[in-house]
Amino acid sequence: MKKCWAVKVSCKVLQVSISGYFRWLGQSKSQCGANTRLTDALIVAHMRAIDLEVKGEYGWPRMQKELQSRGFRVGKERVRKLMQEHGIRAKTTRKFVVTTDSRHKLPVAADLVQRRFTQVEPNRVWTTDITYIHTAEGWLYLAVMLDLHSRQIVGWSLAAHLEASLVKNALEMAWWRRRPKPGLIVHSDRGSQYCSHEFQKALKDKKALSSMSRKGNCWDNSPTESLWGRLKMGSVHGQKFTTREQAKHAILDWIKFYNHRRLHSSLGYLSPIEYERRWHAAQRQQAA
Repeated sequence: MKKCWAVKVSCKVLQVSISGYFRWLGQSKSQCGANTRLTDALIVAHMRAIDLEVKGEYGWPRMQKELQSRGFRVGKERVRKLMQEHGIRAKTTRKFVVTTDSRHKLPVAADLVQRRFTQVEPNRVWTTDITYIHTAEGWLYLAVMLDLHSRQIVGWSLAAHLEASLVKNALEMAWWRRRPKPGLIVHSDRGSQYCSHEFQKALKDKKALSSMSRKGNCWDNSPTESLWGRLKMGSVHGQKFTTREQAKHAILDWIKFYNHRRLHSSLGYLSPIEYERRWHAAQRQQAA
């Protein structure tokens, strides 16, 4: 520690006592190579560092999995108690206003997904939605494409407007990155952007199928709705963005964290990209 930062400064940042640090250091030196029990102070120090890295998103189950992935053998109950004792807790979600405008006379697609949110392979079903972020310059709108197989955000678009091009640009990015086969289902709500001629033509040109939730039923698109809760909790709640550009950087930083780092209980506590990487490795092994 002291090779990079002064011990006093490092202990203050990690909220660890100096005496506790040297006590742990002495134990480590005197019992080098032994299977010693980790001190509470060391575990708490690492938990505080993880909490900072994941922007306060982890409760004790994910925290314990993250510690294990870093080589720390520590039980669930111990992690839960230490987090409670030291005030390390996941941020709570908040309710946000729905932005869907379904008051239009445009054609509406049938629900082809029927809440079947578990997919056996990538690029079978993408879900999509729009959310908003407040800045001092005005609203910033975000549209994403979410692959239901790995819950990876495969495409996104940010703009200061709610025109159809917002969702079309997210689709174009996802298509360029993933190159899915014909027959992909793109599931959305009944918002005017998704029902628009511009977006529907883009789907048709790509031989993709449009699917839409029932009117006023957010549970028909719950994976994306859940994603917004995580985004707002991890990157937006408690922040005051002066400019749209500032908000944009925060959102892009969170998307990178979400895809590459955030552990998902539904994926066996793997990140979306790691889950998909292992899936592809398994497919190659089976084909060999």
